[in-house]
Amino acid sequence: MTKTFAPAIFAASAAASLAFAAPALANHHKGGHGETPMVGGAAMYPAKTIVENASAAGNLKTLVAAVKAAGLVETLSSPGPFTVFAPTDDAFAKLPAGTVETLVKPENKGMLTSILTYHVVAGKVTAKDVVALINQGGGKAMIKTVQGGTLTASLEGKNVVLTDAKGGKSIVTQTDVMQSNGVVHVIDSVVLPG
Repeated sequence: MTKTFAPAIFAASAAASLAFAAPALANHHKGGHGETPMVGGAAMYPAKTIVENASAAGNLKTLVAAVKAAGLVETLSSPGPFTVFAPTDDAFAKLPAGTVETLVKPENKGMLTSILTYHVVAGKVTAKDVVALINQGGGKAMIKTVQGGTLTASLEGKNVVLTDAKGGKSIVTQTDVMQSNGVVHVIDSVVLPG
């Protein structure tokens, strides 16, 4: 059985005591006790927006450039909340040569917007929420994106994996980087809509 994303399910599962597996937590750098999470060597301040924090992260430069090219800065700076599965620069580098350069051209803005919004979920979805949905769904959770498509979340060993509409997989490498307007989870590959 597969659970499908619904805000009520996320709200109910927020209290679940499940957590992402050890590898994700090892890279987590979760705040608390005065600690500020780090992404790409930069502090991620919970009082700043997704765009403000991503712009400071040393390993999210391609994502930020793409968000600017797609005209999504204002949207991802709004109150939200949003959950962003943020591909690193290395994730974008896995795409075929020239893909990013082609996508950021003005004539491809629609396609770029579709890809970027496929990485965004409405609402604040924490690691516990995702794992709880995977467990409730018998090993899989369907997560509806702002783009309109779905991502399938599952556990492979101790990793949370997102499978896109084309069967591509991305591992969540850092979780629960809290923002003033949502939460960011860092992923190691770009996910693509159907």
